[in-house]
Amino acid sequence: MKKDVDDYLQEGIYGPKEINPSERRKYLGTLRERIVLVLTNGQLVQGQGLAEMEQAMKEHPDAKLLLDRQVSYRFRKPYRQLANEQGIQHTTVDNQEVETEIGAVLAVDYAIEKEDITVEEKPPQQEEKPGFWKSLFGRS
Repeated sequence: MKKDVDDYLQEGIYGPKEINPSERRKYLGTLRERIVLVLTNGQLVQGQGLAEMEQAMKEHPDAKLLLDRQVSYRFRKPYRQLANEQGIQHTTVDNQEVETEIGAVLAVDYAIEKEDITVEEKPPQQEEKPGFWKSLFGRS
């Protein structure tokens, strides 16, 4: 398909056309069909999904890890270390124009059409502290 003058003008004004721009914004710059595994911001903050991420990295050594810069470095660090241990390329994506609940994406450069790309979110762990009376008398 040949480009006409209108196409060149549109590209000059708005930039090159992108396939599925909303999908790319949601998944930190990649397409859904290329994703091996996704973790939410909440899962990163709680340190969830590390085992699943490690397994996915072992199954797809050619994948790369994309991390959302909006998540604090200290919560991204264990996933970066895991990527380094597995020899997986990783990068931090900074897309300030868009807020997404996606915190980490493990993706390949080709379509794999994996049906289930999420890790089930677990409720936050809370330590049960004994009540005042229980701590005082040692019974319930």
